[in-house]
Amino acid sequence: MSVETRLSGDNVYTISIMGDFNFLLLNEFRDAYSSKDALNARKHIVDLAKTTTIDSSALGMLLNMQRHLEKGDGEITLINPNEVVMKIFNITHFGKKFSID
Repeated sequence: MSVETRLSGDNVYTISIMGDFNFLLLNEFRDAYSSKDALNARKHIVDLAKTTTIDSSALGMLLNMQRHLEKGDGEITLINPNEVVMKIFNITHFGKKFSID
C-alpha cells in the first residue's frame, strides 16, 4: 500500500493509490493533498488504476480532500477505478460528488 504524487507541467497534481485504499493510508493521503504542490495545482486527479479495493474510510478521505481543496477552488477527478471500486462508487452515489473517468 502506498501513495505516490506527481505534478505535471500543466499544473495537474496526481495522487496514485497502490493496493488497498483504506484507513491505513489516512496520514499519507492527507499529506499528499495538503502539500504545497497540491494546494497550488489547478486540477487534481486521484488515479485508482493500481487500487485493489476501497473502504468507507477511503470514501471519507476523498470527501475530506474535496472539502479541503474547495477552499482553493480545486477540481478533482477520480480516474481508472476497477470494477469493484466503480461498484462502490455507484452504490454510494460518488458520481454525483466527483467526476469519475
